[in-house]
Amino acid sequence: MPTATASTTAPSVDRLVDLTPAHRDRTVDAVRGLCIVVVVLWHWVFSITHVTASGRLSMPNPIGDVRFAWLATWVLQVMPAFFVVGGFANLASWEGHERDGGTARGFVAGRLARLGRPVATMALVWAVIDMAGQVGFGAPSVLRWGLVVFVPLWFLCAYGAVIAVAPWTIRAHRSRPGPTFAGLLAVVAGADALRFATGDHRWGLVTTAAVWVGAHQLGYLWRDGTIARWGRRGPVLLAAGGGLALVLLTQAGPYPASMVAVRGEALGNMFPTTAAVAALAVTQLGLILLVRPRLERLLARRSAWKAVVVVNATAMTVFCWHMTALVVVIGAVRAVGFELPAHPDATWWVLRPVWLVLPGVVLLGLVKAFVRFERPSRR
Repeated sequence: MPTATASTTAPSVDRLVDLTPAHRDRTVDAVRGLCIVVVVLWHWVFSITHVTASGRLSMPNPIGDVRFAWLATWVLQVMPAFFVVGGFANLASWEGHERDGGTARGFVAGRLARLGRPVATMALVWAVIDMAGQVGFGAPSVLRWGLVVFVPLWFLCAYGAVIAVAPWTIRAHRSRPGPTFAGLLAVVAGADALRFATGDHRWGLVTTAAVWVGAHQLGYLWRDGTIARWGRRGPVLLAAGGGLALVLLTQAGPYPASMVAVRGEALGNMFPTTAAVAALAVTQLGLILLVRPRLERLLARRSAWKAVVVVNATAMTVFCWHMTALVVVIGAVRAVGFELPAHPDATWWVLRPVWLVLPGVVLLGLVKAFVRFERPSRR
């Protein structure tokens, strides 16, 4: 990590910790960092990554093979929570941008640049590697065997799209916060009903957009104090109401119980994104607010807050490169003759710690090499 030894370098971690303002909501940063960590661990440890008969890398999960494992996805499917805290952070950033006289275009460009630099770096490096492999060694393109390297980036595309429309969603929120969020939920419900009734999956694009914009709007409701004005019952109402809706939608309704795709099931909740994920976003916000007082006390400790700062300072680099780290380890173990199991057998379970440690070592090197593109030096 660069140090603050010169005016042109980025602040050190300790300096960033010292500069944390007293009014900062540390829970937002902690949840955002935790979301990235959970995604990485899920892909490394809880995926049955293997090579198919066609030579492609595939990474299903064992949810369908383990009884009641779908319950874990109600906690570990963290994308809704990420969009919620993203809404909080983006509204806070907009408020500062607005005070400084900035424009909507400048706000969107600045936020997207923070996402785009790590993604562009990864894409460029992989393009060079892929070209060299094809020209120099006659290797097949990564687009033929290793799309799993890039699949997680669809999340950044969805998040980037939500940021792109943030000036308009913030304006709608400030005008009519409650009706705006309720309207998005109505769009999700209506489009889902039309998709199931007509079989036209284009309605799924509508629900996908409305769910993620709606989760982002939840962050606005948190940031502007709307939920705080409900008093102590607010978090309970969110957690209980969202949880009840989630149970009804998945147990009595047409939606799968798992919040991630399950091998062999035709219908999933993530893409197209369904009303069940909208209910999950409400539930997760309620749970976050319920644990927030204890979490804030924990984050007041310097050591805990420093860990959060480290994760957030490298979050997009970690996210962009964690699948590359996994692919490097897969290539190495296959080179020495070890084949990856295609089902969660005893060997697969025993090796779970290995698939945490080995990719972690590789990722550490990748982060050291590429984090500079996430947090470029500036005066």
